[in-house]
Amino acid sequence: MAGGKATPRQKMINLMYLIFIAMLALNMSKEVLAAFGIMNEKLETSNAKTTASNEAFLSSLETKASEDAAKYEKLYQNAQKIKSMSQEYYDYLETLKTGMMEGIEDPKDYARMDNSDFLDQKFFQGDKLSEGGEEFMKRLTEYRDQVAAIVPASLKQSVIDRFETGNEEGKVKAKDGMQNWINYHYEGYPLVASLAKLTSLQADVKATEEAALKSMLEGELTSQVSLKNFATSLSATKSAYYAGEKYDGKIIISKTDNSSTPVRAELTLDGRKLTEGKDYKLEAGGVKMLIGAGGAGDHEVAGTIYFKQDGEEIEVPVKNSFATISKPNSALIAADKMNVVYRGVPNPMSISIPGIPNNKVRASAPGLKQVSGSKYVMNPGKGRTVTITASGTLPDGQPISSKSEFRIKDIPRPEGTISKQAGSVKLPRRNVEIGTISAQLDDFDFDLNLAVSGFKFKVPGQPTVSVRGSKLDAKAKSALKRAKRGDVVQIFDIEAYITNNKSYKLKKVSPVVVELTN
Repeated sequence: MAGGKATPRQKMINLMYLIFIAMLALNMSKEVLAAFGIMNEKLETSNAKTTASNEAFLSSLETKASEDAAKYEKLYQNAQKIKSMSQEYYDYLETLKTGMMEGIEDPKDYARMDNSDFLDQKFFQGDKLSEGGEEFMKRLTEYRDQVAAIVPASLKQSVIDRFETGNEEGKVKAKDGMQNWINYHYEGYPLVASLAKLTSLQADVKATEEAALKSMLEGELTSQVSLKNFATSLSATKSAYYAGEKYDGKIIISKTDNSSTPVRAELTLDGRKLTEGKDYKLEAGGVKMLIGAGGAGDHEVAGTIYFKQDGEEIEVPVKNSFATISKPNSALIAADKMNVVYRGVPNPMSISIPGIPNNKVRASAPGLKQVSGSKYVMNPGKGRTVTITASGTLPDGQPISSKSEFRIKDIPRPEGTISKQAGSVKLPRRNVEIGTISAQLDDFDFDLNLAVSGFKFKVPGQPTVSVRGSKLDAKAKSALKRAKRGDVVQIFDIEAYITNNKSYKLKKVSPVVVELTN
């Protein structure tokens, strides 16, 4: 009899043992024999119920193994081994009981079952065990040891105690000293008492099988809900925050399970249906996303993931968001005092607000025009400064507005040139005669197309000639012919304009001084 808190079945068995002891001391009565018979009936009824319960446990374990082999396949294999060993030993005991009842006309007439000949002849041969007795002990100990080696560690000792066979020598303490366990329990007992004892052994087999199956199922379920299998994660109303905002995130506990694989999923990205294999794939523990990060802004993944549990599909809703920001391809370096736009040319500008899509950013200023996305053009008018205002609304509904002031500067003074040479130059007379007068902006940030509409030409000792166009006319060429070698001729009051913005008045063009080399 095992120690610890006794179950109702164990209490029944203990009571039976007390009756056995009473039988040794008292003359066996018909009522006592009948009591053993009734007890045997109740044990057999209990065994039938336990058998049905064990079948249900094994079926449940089989279902779990088919759904989640990583967790349950090994447990199911062990359960099948225990089931097979238990059934084999149970059937052996049932064979003994069938042999005991041969020749008995009425199996319910317990009062006549007072003969002990069957097991005495089956188990014993003089002072030694017969072949049948040795087989009985061998089957009992083999079943105990093999099952104890497979069941969860928490059940090992209870299996050993339930099928104990005395001390190391197989003896127990009896009234007349130490006695073999099998003699103490089965030699000289009435048939009905031995019958009940064998049924009690069968009950122990069923109880062992039941405890093992329960432990396997409940142990794995306990492991799954154990806090050791959980991790923390952050849950917030949005995926990105701005400096100075209050973070409203919450630390939550979530289960980490890399063995359960979803059976299917129905997902969308920003309302667009995703395709398995292309946009995501099912793997142990969840769904691996294969999507691109998309354009700048917030994106939502929604839908349902389906898992298999107890033969049914379990739905797990999905509603998560992530933020995408533009990837920088260069550093942002600005000269704080160089916010300048030029009058008379279209100044290209980029205007954006981090975290807000370009189509939701509003920018305004005199002369400002949007080209596309974050690209704008500024054509400043009069005045010395212009202020550009950019505004928008953050994802949380908070409005944001920013202003930047730019200085307005005129296009710098152009240089006059002849044959693309500026300042003071030395040229042959023929080069001056056929050369083209033009204007240029040296080291200016904008590539402007300047044209010359007229200029003045002065030869020493000759009247100043006003020329229309960009080349010397007949009067200017006539004056050039009167010049001597070494004379310095001047080209000044050059009239230049921007070809695509004739209304803008350029500053006075610097003159060109030419020393004739022949």
